[in-house]
Amino acid sequence: MNNITIYHNPACGTSRNTLEMIRNSGHEPDIIYYLDTPPAREELKKLIAAMGISVRALLRRNVEPYELLGLADDRFTDEQLIDHMLEHPLLINRPIVVTPLGTRLCRPSEVVLDILPEQQKGAFTKEDGERVTDETGRRVKE
Repeated sequence: MNNITIYHNPACGTSRNTLEMIRNSGHEPDIIYYLDTPPAREELKKLIAAMGISVRALLRRNVEPYELLGLADDRFTDEQLIDHMLEHPLLINRPIVVTPLGTRLCRPSEVVLDILPEQQKGAFTKEDGERVTDETGRRVKE
């Protein structure tokens, strides 16, 4: 039984890096391509609660629906914001990772290291060349 889930967008570098860090820890997660199969309302609410963030904190701001819908205005309730995220999954920030140790919005991607049950099995370098872990799997501070 798999105990790690990632809400993933393969077009996103942060999401790809997060997925590869999960794999580098020796796990193959359940991958939910949330743009194709967004979470149901109750699942999205559970994820937000588990992350301990506000609904607004999960909103992606640099996408067209955000501006078109006027979501920068404070006039929207949490339920209305969730309605918009479910109608336009692109508005859901990503990647979201669920493990036995917690649920996080993994931005930056290294946040996933805080909730993985196993440490990295070796060196990991992000797509942009930034080193995250060394050969022993320990975090690198550059």
